[in-house]
Amino acid sequence: MNFERDNIRKMDGYAAGEQPEDEQTIKLNTNENPYPPSPKVDQTIKHLAGADLRRYPPPTALAFRSLAASIHNVGTENIIATRGGDELLRLLLTTFADPSDVITMSEPTYSLYKVLAQIQDCQILSIPLIDGRVLPADFADQANAAKAKLTFVVNPHAPSGHLTSAEKIRELASSLNSILLVDEAYVDFVDPQLGYNCIDMINEFDNLIFLRTLSKGYSLAGLRFGYGIGHASLIQPMMDKTRDSYNLDNFSQQIAHAALSDQAHARETWQKVRQERSRLSGLLSQLGLVSEPTETNFLLCQVQQWCGISAENIYLALKQNKVLVRYFSAPGLTDKIRITIGTAEENDQLIRTLREVLANN
Repeated sequence: MNFERDNIRKMDGYAAGEQPEDEQTIKLNTNENPYPPSPKVDQTIKHLAGADLRRYPPPTALAFRSLAASIHNVGTENIIATRGGDELLRLLLTTFADPSDVITMSEPTYSLYKVLAQIQDCQILSIPLIDGRVLPADFADQANAAKAKLTFVVNPHAPSGHLTSAEKIRELASSLNSILLVDEAYVDFVDPQLGYNCIDMINEFDNLIFLRTLSKGYSLAGLRFGYGIGHASLIQPMMDKTRDSYNLDNFSQQIAHAALSDQAHARETWQKVRQERSRLSGLLSQLGLVSEPTETNFLLCQVQQWCGISAENIYLALKQNKVLVRYFSAPGLTDKIRITIGTAEENDQLIRTLREVLANN
């Protein structure tokens, strides 16, 4: 007998990136920050005690939410703390979308959006991006025509790294009849000279919510801690009704608070990533792996035909040589590999290994 719901039985689950089996493997496939978190994190961990786990944690993560609110210049009622950004996505679906409702997203995009929509038994409207990077001018019109309930936009975009302007985000929030989730998982790596900042728009639009995570910019991918910033009318039902009770344990709240409180350290790592991003992009281009401008901590590289080897075979050869990058078999991505920005030493090893792979092809 099979007891799965029909929609669950028919769907595929989320495919996570490979995890290395040894410490010698260079891991450039799942977009972690290559630098350690704030020293305040280590100090906090040293003072954690098992006795603290006797009691339930603060139910609403108020201390963390208050800190995040002060950093973003919003109220605590505009912040919800979640078990990674992924919990926020699930909460949005279970709180606001009925089964059979339409969920809009771009194509390509973060693959978990589709998985979570399928779990909720929602319909999916995937709108192709122009050149795999840019939202089409009629994106909102298509979503409205389909009577979408939720719209997911990742900005900067994954997997391309393209940054949609604040003006376009404002236009979408104004035009859409649905809730707009702007997934800013990679926003910390945006060049500050671009002046991108959309958070204050939540005071203008009651259908707008932003996803933030400590996994990327704050080097805490192993902690699973994120948060949402949105209009209070969106935050309140998730906080008070659909969020799991005590969804964030005591230790993770303290560690997340320590990391977020050290903005100077975080900004230093972001700048290092941006510097390495520029350097690595140039080196890869010389080898025939060409990437468009990106505002993330990864490069989506198109393998030029003159390399004489496919993107998939480059991925496999690098893996054999203990360097993990990401290959996608999805349409429009089969001639590309995605490479996370590592430390200078990791990036140099990547380039040396790539040269060997191409020379031996």
